[in-house]
Amino acid sequence: MNAIWKPTLSQQKKYRRNRRLLLLVVIFAVVGFVGYYYFPTSPPPELAKTGAQVQDKQTYPEKPTEPLNQDTASMDNLQHPVPEHILKRTIQPGDNLSTIFDSVKINQTTMFQIVAADESLLALDILRPGNILTFTLDKKNRQLMKMELFIHPAHQIVYQRVDENSFEYKDIILSGTWEPQLLDGEIEGSFYQSALAVGLSEQETGNITYLFKNKLKFSRDLRAGDHFQVVRSLQLLDGKLTGQSHIEAVRFFTRKHHYTAFLFEDGNYYDERGESLARAFQRYPFKGHFRISSPFNLARLHPITKRIAPHKGVDFGMPVGTPVYATGDGIVTRVKNHRYAGKYIEIKHEGRYMTRYMHLSRITVKRGQKIKRGERIALSGNTGRSTGPHLHYEIHIKGRTVNPITAKIPMAVSIPKSKFKLFQQRVSELVSLMEQPVFDLIGT
Repeated sequence: MNAIWKPTLSQQKKYRRNRRLLLLVVIFAVVGFVGYYYFPTSPPPELAKTGAQVQDKQTYPEKPTEPLNQDTASMDNLQHPVPEHILKRTIQPGDNLSTIFDSVKINQTTMFQIVAADESLLALDILRPGNILTFTLDKKNRQLMKMELFIHPAHQIVYQRVDENSFEYKDIILSGTWEPQLLDGEIEGSFYQSALAVGLSEQETGNITYLFKNKLKFSRDLRAGDHFQVVRSLQLLDGKLTGQSHIEAVRFFTRKHHYTAFLFEDGNYYDERGESLARAFQRYPFKGHFRISSPFNLARLHPITKRIAPHKGVDFGMPVGTPVYATGDGIVTRVKNHRYAGKYIEIKHEGRYMTRYMHLSRITVKRGQKIKRGERIALSGNTGRSTGPHLHYEIHIKGRTVNPITAKIPMAVSIPKSKFKLFQQRVSELVSLMEQPVFDLIGT
């Protein structure tokens, strides 16, 4: 007969005690191994040689992977604090000069002194997001001594106090270096989409569209697969791009035709035959004859302030209400009523030309409107700071003011015979760039 053996009660207690002891031994062994492995009592071999440095070294949190917010970025200011008498404001959408001055606690009287100094430049009339204003105050009485407008790395304007009631400005334009870049693409969808896809900006795309407006119907003449090329020059300052560019040449190849535009030394665009893509300018913005009451003079004595102030245009004395005409085809880029310049208009023309008409009594065009040479845009007047009825007229080429009476502006519709060989050489240079494999600007 089989019997089932069972341990006694005392034996069962002994077995349980032994199991507990064994479990404790295993736990202590594991803890000891882990502690030795992760927390060595001596430094690792690679740190043993620099043990003193390691003791002095502090532990810092890892760098954040997200962009630094304003509070975190301000840590730099703790290490390199900005002097209390220097204030900076970056222009945001919706900002205006008045609110910015209020934010830095500078009174409106001082602001109008700055605006008065800016009358011949009008740089403060349109502040763009990203521009930076820097205010330098007197350390003792907190009076504004200098204001700097940063437009881009190659263009800054400094307004400096000259006495208790006035400022003067210095327009700083750095030439930098210009390097060519070839952009090559095919039409996929619209030209606008295709141009952006190869790297052209919206403004450059709009300029090209406007340049060919009389030669090419983009929605009708361009089809999928058509080819286009653009050579543009990019500005660098100390090896870094400033964001400024201009178009040097453009070619379109469609199934039946090709269209070209080459920038020449006169600032105008011509096709390969030397025919202008733009209509010629007219010299004067009015009909008839009116005397020059104040000529172009960069060292003129201002008739009201009695201070040396640049006169960057020509004043024509004429009765209030005299019709004013656009001197070339273009797009109206500014329509403003300025405290000192009065009512004025600014027109961007093809190439690198801009014209400005000031002290008007009535404006008959709107911002963004396309206008033709000889089209009436306003009536002359006596608005703003003025000594009598007149029209102030300016021409800007490549961002610089020139004498409207003597400036070399395109008055003809084709390249003059005396310049044609030089033009052909320029076209040959640009075409040779376009025939090379696509190249990009070194370092970008």
